[in-house]
Amino acid sequence: MELFTPSIGLIFWMFVSFSIVFWILAKYAWPVIIKGINERAQFIDKSLQDAHQANQKLENIKVEGEQILTEARNEQLRILKEASEMRNKIIKEAKQQAEVEADRVMQEARIAIQKEKEDAIRDVKKQVALLSIDIAEKVIRKNLDNKPAQMELVDKLLDEVHQAN
Repeated sequence: MELFTPSIGLIFWMFVSFSIVFWILAKYAWPVIIKGINERAQFIDKSLQDAHQANQKLENIKVEGEQILTEARNEQLRILKEASEMRNKIIKEAKQQAEVEADRVMQEARIAIQKEKEDAIRDVKKQVALLSIDIAEKVIRKNLDNKPAQMELVDKLLDEVHQAN
């Protein structure tokens, strides 16, 4: 049982050696250990703050990215809408110009047709007049010998002219 009950001298020397070791540790080792622990705690705190700030910046960047993406989509929609409106406007203007051009061509064609018609009518009238003169000349030559037949022919022609007017 002596192992379990130490003697007073042993306790005294253990206390002295413990006190010396405690004093040496307290004087030289603990300040260094505490300083290291404090530095480590400060580093951890700073790292946590940096991580928190990085998370906030990342969140801000995500929000800004979403805003930029939304703005880009809105801009894309606006540009597509403007392009569609411009396309519709160009198509409408082209149709209007085509209609105006078609109307102009049709009017020119009508005028040309009318002119050709008038020219053809003039030509036919001229040919009819020449033919009539030729026929009249031949008839008159034949009937110049007979005076009553001449008078009858003149009266008949005058009646025809008078009825035509």
